Amino acid sequence: MTRPLNTILLIDDDETTNYLNHRLLSRMQPNANIQVVTNGEEALEYLQKAFAGDSNHPAPNLIFVDIKMSVMDGFEFLEDYQHFPDYQKSQTTMLMLTSSASFYDLEKLKKYPDVRKHYSKPLTEADVREIVGEYFS
Repeated sequence: MTRPLNTILLIDDDETTNYLNHRLLSRMQPNANIQVVTNGEEALEYLQKAFAGDSNHPAPNLIFVDIKMSVMDGFEFLEDYQHFPDYQKSQTTMLMLTSSASFYDLEKLKKYPDVRKHYSKPLTEADVREIVGEYFS
């Protein structure tokens, strides 16, 4: 079964990382709509609108979330994300994107079944090929 990769949501407060990831994803997935928000709170607002059917906020097929962010970090976002109904989350693949893959953070990630895997930032071409191959083909 092939799943489309129409919309990607980047959740990260690092402008440089967002720029690099956006550029790479735009090149490798030219038809994808890439949305960028800079903290977990903005991401939750975006998803509430997307899951409510707001056409200005397409529901993401792929979400990259950073762990360490101001306002609302990745773990706080994941706590709230768990409350969305499964039918809304079923078309979304969630991946953690982090520069600090500490043992503690990786252990804590196991509490969140929505997160499929973690990647170091910024993304590489090999990462994107692996993600598309594993989750979208």
